[in-house]
Amino acid sequence: MKRLRLSLLAVSLFTYSFLFAQQTTVVINSTSGTTINKNIYGHFAEHLGRCIYGGFYVGDTSKTIPNTDGVRNDIIDALKKLKIPNLRWPGGCFADTYHWKDGVGPKDKRPTIVNKWWGGVTEDNSFGTHNFLNMCELLGAEPYLTGNVGSGSPQEMADWVQYVNFEGKSPMSDWRKQNGREQPWKVKFWGIGNEAWGCGGNMRPEYYADEFRRFATFMTDWGNTGGLMRIASGASDADYNWTETLMKNIPVDMLGGLGVHHYSIIDWGHKSSATDFTEDQYFATMKSALQMDELVTKHAAIMDKYDPKKKVAMIVDEWGGWYDVEPGTNPGFLYQQNTMRDAMIAGVTLNIFNNHADRVRMANLAQCINVLQAVILTDKEKMILTPTYHVMEMYNVHQDAALLPVTVKTNDYSLNNQKLPAVSVSASKDKSGLVHISLVNIDAHKAQNINVDISSLKLSNVTGRILTSSKLQNYNSFDEPDKIKPAVFNDASIKANTLNVKLPPFSVVVLELK
Repeated sequence: MKRLRLSLLAVSLFTYSFLFAQQTTVVINSTSGTTINKNIYGHFAEHLGRCIYGGFYVGDTSKTIPNTDGVRNDIIDALKKLKIPNLRWPGGCFADTYHWKDGVGPKDKRPTIVNKWWGGVTEDNSFGTHNFLNMCELLGAEPYLTGNVGSGSPQEMADWVQYVNFEGKSPMSDWRKQNGREQPWKVKFWGIGNEAWGCGGNMRPEYYADEFRRFATFMTDWGNTGGLMRIASGASDADYNWTETLMKNIPVDMLGGLGVHHYSIIDWGHKSSATDFTEDQYFATMKSALQMDELVTKHAAIMDKYDPKKKVAMIVDEWGGWYDVEPGTNPGFLYQQNTMRDAMIAGVTLNIFNNHADRVRMANLAQCINVLQAVILTDKEKMILTPTYHVMEMYNVHQDAALLPVTVKTNDYSLNNQKLPAVSVSASKDKSGLVHISLVNIDAHKAQNINVDISSLKLSNVTGRILTSSKLQNYNSFDEPDKIKPAVFNDASIKANTLNVKLPPFSVVVLELK
């Protein structure tokens, strides 16, 4: 009998410890003083593959696809629902070969350009500055123009600023008016080159710092009275020396933002299929995605040394998943499908940005349509929304809301003796007093039981939405456009100042509390 009691006790302890191990705990603080800048939820449109031509732009002579001045109406409607805050253009690598003057004026007089970076295609420059900036007005989004430093000149950049921003009389503003636009667009965000360490010129950081200072000087006047946000081409991944050199050598009053680029990639030489991937490959992708937290933390620490008041924004203006292109498509077009794996990347990355909102104040998912981790895919007149689109739509409740800091103690997602944190969380409080909590469970097999301490917030009602599917490899196709879409989430309840949530495997949940 004694042996039986000991055995039962051992079983009880094992059961208790197992249940305890399955419990994730979250504590939410009621104040932070930090606002989650809406521009964290920005997007990127490069002249690459079918992002512009065949994506956004079908031409103003199209009879089969409803459009406004050549821009698809269905895409405009979808992105407005997404509350897209800003859009980066024209690149990417393309930016440092693009000469903006070739894309204005009568279309039949515009020269062509060979896109040597992406597929070697010849473009006719029919989509240019007016088209992009007018499209941003339709979207209600701030334009983010990336200027040509690699093969351009300070004069070319200064002329572009004058063309799009100057209200008075000048050669460039007169030309703008001749081309049909009376009032300036007042563009605030300006990238001074792109990936200067690579396709933007293979520059050393010391050299680029001087180039930045030169270009930035001629874009505006002594006091930057136009309020331009001049954004430096920042580091790739963990190149902390690049950030250190730029912060050390560029005066803070010239530097509005500093970029960082990081893609969730397994191996640049063996990227793997976008849809036919193993759990090992999924795990490796999520490990790379979660590295964003370390990168942001370490780059921010360097920025803090030279800018303790955090005047300079960190701009993560390229991020997302990168896989092999879809079979049978042009390798230079970077067209890939978008699965629940991409939803996981989007959820954890946006949580990271939210939680670092004191320094990360703009980001741009690469890219918006038909390229890399796109939110929209098109096929002639057809259009589908990807799982990534749905995550960003669910998360837009955080835009310009007050960050609520979270402390998370999570279980691990384990595979082949490797571990990753299974649960990712961020939270905010909007101007109307509503609290939103976004939760991601990246574990491919196990649900997560989560207890959230909300005692500092005094909340009693919870509703929610969930994005999940039966397989990680599932995606929306043109035959099944709604295979993955948000649904009502009912596995959350509040009892005694504790929010209890059961999060299914590989799922994204956004809760609203009041």
